[in-house]
Amino acid sequence: MIDFYTWSTPNGRKVSIMLEECGIEYAAHAVDINKDEQFKPDFLKISPNNRIPAILDRDTGLPLFESGAILMYLADKTGKFWSKEPTARWHTAQWLMWQMGGFGPMLGQVHHFVKYNPGKAPYAEERFSKEAASSRGSKGESQASPTRQHLTGLLERCQLLKRELQRAVVSHEDEEG
Repeated sequence: MIDFYTWSTPNGRKVSIMLEECGIEYAAHAVDINKDEQFKPDFLKISPNNRIPAILDRDTGLPLFESGAILMYLADKTGKFWSKEPTARWHTAQWLMWQMGGFGPMLGQVHHFVKYNPGKAPYAEERFSKEAASSRGSKGESQASPTRQHLTGLLERCQLLKRELQRAVVSHEDEEG
């Protein structure tokens, strides 16, 4: 049984999707970040960086925070979406890290500056919009672009990454209109 601490954010959704896909029994606990509940002492024992999502595995007593680490842990725990073959496993890990450390945050910056604070920082709007388009391949870019070709082949092999990237791209494109 997993205790899952979350709020309605993209990172929280990643873990909830993974829990469902893996078929793991879990109890969801809302951590209202609008009310600063992430700073409560009991939550800080599980997530000392005061961020959601976080989990506590009741079977092992292991607390974990950071969505990428949680995804890897759940995949490893269940044997789903995570190859036992070292080359495939590390290939998946590198692209998961690319999403967690680059692509995902880049989309977050675009949303912050373009959607929620338009006109306040034109340089930031332009920079992060270009970076996001470059990372995912812009809508007008040829389907034959190296990034799209590589990701297409990779997605056929790496189901964990496929689910994560699909969620991020669909969420971003839905918010773009």
